[in-house]
Amino acid sequence: MRRKAIKYLAIAALLSMLVVIAAIALSQEKRAEKKSELYQQINIFTDGFSIIKEDYVEEVDSQKLFYGALQGMLAVLDAHSQFLDPDTYKELMADTTGEFGGLGIEITIKDGLLTVVTPIEGTPAWKQGLKAGDRIVRINEELTRDITLLEAVRKLRGEPKTAVNLTILREKQDKLLEFTIVREIIKIKDIKDTVILEDGIGYIRLAEFRQNTPQDFRREMERLKSEGMDALILDLRNNPGGLLDIAVKITENFLGRGSRIVSTRSRKKNQDLEFTSANRRADTETPMVVLINRGSASGSEILAAALQDHKRAIILGNKSFGKGSVQTVIPLSDGSAIRLTTSKYFSPNGNVIHGEGVTPDIIVEEAEVQLLNEESAERPVDIFKELEPIPLRQIPEKYLSDNQLMHALDVLKAIKIYRRR
Repeated sequence: MRRKAIKYLAIAALLSMLVVIAAIALSQEKRAEKKSELYQQINIFTDGFSIIKEDYVEEVDSQKLFYGALQGMLAVLDAHSQFLDPDTYKELMADTTGEFGGLGIEITIKDGLLTVVTPIEGTPAWKQGLKAGDRIVRINEELTRDITLLEAVRKLRGEPKTAVNLTILREKQDKLLEFTIVREIIKIKDIKDTVILEDGIGYIRLAEFRQNTPQDFRREMERLKSEGMDALILDLRNNPGGLLDIAVKITENFLGRGSRIVSTRSRKKNQDLEFTSANRRADTETPMVVLINRGSASGSEILAAALQDHKRAIILGNKSFGKGSVQTVIPLSDGSAIRLTTSKYFSPNGNVIHGEGVTPDIIVEEAEVQLLNEESAERPVDIFKELEPIPLRQIPEKYLSDNQLMHALDVLKAIKIYRRR
C-alpha cells in the first residue's frame, strides 16, 4: 500500500514538473514570437530609412530622419508625450523665473485640438474674454492642426506689447471668433481674495499652486479665523493646477493624518505612488464648500476630489477639466529628451481624474446675476440701516453678482442653521 502511495506521488510530481516545463516552454515561445515580431518591425523601419536615404530627391540628414521618427512615435501616444530636440530640451529646462511676454492662458491638446484649459484672471487673455474650453484653430493666420504644446507656447509667447491674433472655436457658437491680444509680462498671484463675506463665512480664491502657496494659504486661514470665520468657501475656479506636492500640502490643511489624498498608477507597480496627509492638526470640522468649473485642472482637481471622497467638503459648480496625467522627462545621450506620460492620478476612492474630471455634488451653471440699482427698485431693508446699532457687513457687489458663489453662501448658511438646531 505504501509503495503504491509513493508511486502515485512520484507520478503526480512528474506530471507537475511536466506542466511547469510546458508552461516555461510556452512562455519562452511567446517571448520569442514577440521578439521576432519586434525584429520584423525594426527591419521595416531600417528598410524605409535606407530607401529615403538612397532614393529621396535630395540628400537628407540622418539625424533629421531619426528625430522625425521619434517625434512621430511620441505623437501617436497622447497629447502630452513628445520628443524634445536638444534646443527645445534646453529651453524647457532653462530657468523660467525671468519675466516674459505672454497672454495668460494655460493650454493643452484635447481631442487633437489646441485647447484653453483656463485664462488666468487679470491677464490679457482674461480681459479679452477667452474662456476655458476654447479651441485655438489659428495663431497669426497659421492653422494649429498637429501642433505640439511646446510649438504652441513658442508662438504665443513673445516680447511684451506685441500682438497675437487668435481664431477661436467656442462650444455652442456657430461661427469662429477672432481675438487680437497684446502680450504683457505675466505675474501670477496665487491667492487672489481673502475676505469674510457674511455670518462668519470666509472666502479664499486660490489661483494656482506655487512654491510659496502653502505658507501664504496658512497665513490667510489664520487671519480669517482671527476675524471670526466659522465656515469656508474655497474657490478653485479657473485654477490650472501647478506643483503636485503643493496641491497635496494645501489638501493636508483639511484632512487628518493618514488620510489618502491622491495616488499615481503606472504600468510598473514599483513606480506607483501614494500621498497621504501628515498633518496632526488639520482642520477637519469647519464646514466647507469648494467651487470648481471647467477651468479647474490638475492640482485643483486633486484637492477637490480628495475633499469630496472623504466627505470633507461639498463640491459646487461645473465639472472640472480632467487633466490628471504625469509626464516624466527622460534625457537621451545626444542632449535631446523624451517627455513621456508615465502615470495617471487617482482620487482616494480610486476614481480616475484624467479625461473624466471631478463632478460636483451640486451642479450650478455659471451666470452673472444682474443686480437691481437703487433707482429701479425699492429695498425696504435700507430704511433700517441708520437705526442698526451695529452696521451689518455689506458684501461687495462683485461677489453678489457671482451666481455660484451666492449658492455656496446659501449652502453654508443652511449647514450652520442645521448645526445650531
